[in-house]
Amino acid sequence: MDRKPGNPAPSGAPATSRRALLRGGLALGAVAAAGLANSVHADAEAKAAAGPVDYPSAVWSPASTSNYTASNRTTSYPIDLVVIHVTQENYADTIRLFQDPTHAASAHYVVKSSNGAIAQCVREHDIAWQAGNWGYNTRGIGIEHEGWVDQPAYFTTAMYHSSAALTAAICDKYGIPKDRDHIIGHVQVPGTDHTDPGPHWDWVRYIRLVNGV
Repeated sequence: MDRKPGNPAPSGAPATSRRALLRGGLALGAVAAAGLANSVHADAEAKAAAGPVDYPSAVWSPASTSNYTASNRTTSYPIDLVVIHVTQENYADTIRLFQDPTHAASAHYVVKSSNGAIAQCVREHDIAWQAGNWGYNTRGIGIEHEGWVDQPAYFTTAMYHSSAALTAAICDKYGIPKDRDHIIGHVQVPGTDHTDPGPHWDWVRYIRLVNGV
């Protein structure tokens, strides 16, 4: 994981001046406008919180907008890579970091070790800051996996199967070949100092699962 927005006055009552009525009307209008603005803002926040996922099995857990670049892929950039990461954090803390506007990193998805649950943090058409290389960021979908590179117990059967199904769906959607030239580890990104997913990640098993073997 790289660490790298007016009624008339009643009879006998003093007449209300036109200026006072105007002021009152403006004040009421301002209150109404503020209420409408708050309602629109609340609706927008609710839609963002519920926001549509690209993969039906995922739960929307949005990263801070400070941690990725809004885009319109594949119109702006082609998508032809899936980049496999290991978080070096637990699942919840990884999502929390992506939601921290000072973190300066994100990935599209995070997969949980224990049960293969998937969180989507960045929409696929946007550019996650995941690879530490702008060219690879623009081309890739980044998938983080809960765990540590030197602790293979985190790479569970549930994680492998869930992640492979996600990668297969991404490859089918964008016409990405399901091979090791297009499904790569973070360690393979030029210029990176990261080693994930590390020597304990079972690439043979993973690619077979992605291909339904």
